[in-house]
Amino acid sequence: MITFRDMTVADIPAGLSLCRSAGWNQLENDWNVFLSLSKYGNRVAVNDDGKIVGTVTTITYEDRFSWIGMVLVDPAMKRQGIGTQLLRESLELLANQETIKLDATPAGREVYLKLGFEDEYVLSRMMSTQKVSLKNSSPGKKGSFFSIADTDKKVFGASRKDLLQLYHEAFPEFCFIKNSSNYCFGRRGYNFTQIGPVVADSAEQAIELTTAALNNIEGAVVLDVMENSAFSGWLNSIGFVEQRKLIRMYRGKNNFPGIPAKQFAILGPEFG
Repeated sequence: MITFRDMTVADIPAGLSLCRSAGWNQLENDWNVFLSLSKYGNRVAVNDDGKIVGTVTTITYEDRFSWIGMVLVDPAMKRQGIGTQLLRESLELLANQETIKLDATPAGREVYLKLGFEDEYVLSRMMSTQKVSLKNSSPGKKGSFFSIADTDKKVFGASRKDLLQLYHEAFPEFCFIKNSSNYCFGRRGYNFTQIGPVVADSAEQAIELTTAALNNIEGAVVLDVMENSAFSGWLNSIGFVEQRKLIRMYRGKNNFPGIPAKQFAILGPEFG
């Protein structure tokens, strides 16, 4: 017997345990972000022993679109329909939303297609397992965090100022704001540091910002990047290898697609 209920702060340890079992990167801070910024709630699956065996999170961006993430199922409980039901639970939470989005793996895509999602575009997860040290002048931190709000809303498709501010405050060493339209963020995780979003007017600007962040990172690092031959080619040239594909998908209308050409790396599949 599996039941489903709202996620609470007390469920964070269970969420972290599921992350470790799946090899995912999230830390306690990330789960706190999901709980603090979710307008319509998050759900957990609970077995008859009271153990949490699955999770799903939702975040809504200005009621323009909502995001589904953190679809996790205990490895011992897979292939029992729990993941699909968690998705249905999240869709019920977001039933009044015009657009729902997510980033899917190729295997997960098949499930999402059956639930009415459509493909938008493809992303690539690029990873380096060693420290990347590059000689390049830093773009500096010339712009303020609040200067990027208007640009980011246009590029992403909706305001995510509160979300970015949380990671700006938590990991300032990875945040470089050259001006209102060229900036990058980053965050530490259990397995690797993730750089993103990287928003820039050109691949050259994106490379400059990413270089500055990379020079502050020890160990493995990941970027989930848009298909851009110049930026991806540069990552390949400094030792990054494609780990997997991700497919951005949407359900319903897609009236606020943003400007993908200016978003060189996303914040992460769980956030968009």
